[in-house]
Amino acid sequence: MVAVAILAAGKGTRMKSDLPKVLHQMGGRSLVEWVLNSLSELHLSRRLVIIGYRGNLVKEALTTLSNDDPALPELEFVEQPEQLGTGHAIQQLLPHLQGFQGDLLILNGDVPLLRPETLKLLLKTHREHQVPATILTAHMPNPKGYGRVFCNGQNILQQIVEDRDCSPAQKQNRRINAGVYCFRWPDLAKVLPKLTSDNEQREYYLTDAVNFLDPVMIMDVEDYQEILGINDRKQLAAAYDILQTRIKDQWMTAGVTLIDPDSTTIDDTVQLEPDVVIEPQTHLRGKTLIRSGSRIGPGSLIENSQIGKQVTVLYSVITNSTIADGSQIGPYAHFRGPVAVGSHCRIGSFVEIKNSTLGDKTNVAHLSYIGDATIGNQVNVGGGTITANYDGFKKHRTIIGDRTKTGVNNSLVAPITIGEDVIIGAGSTITEDVPDDCLALGRARQVIKPERGVKSRLKKSSDA
Repeated sequence: MVAVAILAAGKGTRMKSDLPKVLHQMGGRSLVEWVLNSLSELHLSRRLVIIGYRGNLVKEALTTLSNDDPALPELEFVEQPEQLGTGHAIQQLLPHLQGFQGDLLILNGDVPLLRPETLKLLLKTHREHQVPATILTAHMPNPKGYGRVFCNGQNILQQIVEDRDCSPAQKQNRRINAGVYCFRWPDLAKVLPKLTSDNEQREYYLTDAVNFLDPVMIMDVEDYQEILGINDRKQLAAAYDILQTRIKDQWMTAGVTLIDPDSTTIDDTVQLEPDVVIEPQTHLRGKTLIRSGSRIGPGSLIENSQIGKQVTVLYSVITNSTIADGSQIGPYAHFRGPVAVGSHCRIGSFVEIKNSTLGDKTNVAHLSYIGDATIGNQVNVGGGTITANYDGFKKHRTIIGDRTKTGVNNSLVAPITIGEDVIIGAGSTITEDVPDDCLALGRARQVIKPERGVKSRLKKSSDA
């Protein structure tokens, strides 16, 4: 049996935020979500999250995550009322793991880049050598500030020396403690009560527990970047950059073209099919799916949306929307979901669509606002058409039937239903329902007054 404990109780003072550090976002997930994702290849009997500072927020966020995805394993939350160090945090598990005879994997909630295969190998190494403890280590290019780990030729730990206590020769050692441990729980449970806070920070350190156990194995992580922790916004940005490189490499290997990867960002929750082309300055967020042959950007933001095959999106913002195959969007279109656009539609320049459905082969070419509307197939919405959906108190719906054509600068005052095969004259304000196959006009009669033009006015002015 294997249990995991995730340390998620700290405030993260250097983040300078009221939000608990582990809830800060990176690439579509919180830091602690990334840690949970790293457990995907392990068969775990229990998952314990140790919470402290604003623990209710951490618990609420992770509970909501579990509720949204029933496949996620159940989490147990353990309170650490005072944050007195990593050793103190693990001491809080003693009543919760009473009688547990398996191994305990200990992770930090602010170390989001660990790969599942690394943890799988750590657990395998621990079990194969049947030692009371195994710690993950890394060779850092610049280990300044980190405690150095020394071991013998069989990777058995000999000592951990803090950076400030290292001799010049010891400082040449670049192997550091990554802060990831695998303990045989019965052995760890015996030594946890022996930890003391006899140090400058007056905290209980989990590293001290290692001193009571023998032998202790070490295992080097292949890529030191996996164990980088997040303590401030600068480190958060650096970790995000590493994550983006991983994500973009994955998609390019899978057949996606990124014209300028450095100017593009892609959340880990995004799904892309082969032969998708992502232009520069494009950002893909949330649960977005883009199907084969589509071209997105340049200069576009897609969030929580599904884009069909052979769709183009140019200089546009699309959120919580669905676009069917073969449609053309932009430039400078804005979709505020839920929006559903049918196949082979054209949504053009400076068009805003909100909470609306558009049928197949429907065009809204330019300069229009479509809000709270249901529009049929093969409809042509003239430039400057507005659905006046708000009466100052409530939103109302506009319905437009198949093959209808609105004119330039139409105002459709909702609630209103326009039938099929209707033509609406340019400049009309339509306030009443229109039956099928009609011409609708709703504008003031044009008046022409002779001798009121420029020449006449200038002549009258000179005569005066």
